[in-house]
Amino acid sequence: MNNIKHLGLRIDAETHRKFKYLVEFEGRSMNGEVVFLIRKAIAEHEEKYGKIKSEDRE
Repeated sequence: MNNIKHLGLRIDAETHRKFKYLVEFEGRSMNGEVVFLIRKAIAEHEEKYGKIKSEDRE
């Protein structure tokens, strides 16, 4: 069973250019940085509001 999900993302050219610069500076891929930022947001949310259960809003 494949647990990897695809997330399409539309951003303007200037944001894309700056994000590309940022990820190259950090030594990550664009995908790796997006996943890093999503996990950071989840951790911050869970720290403030409690653990998100898998059955919460699928």
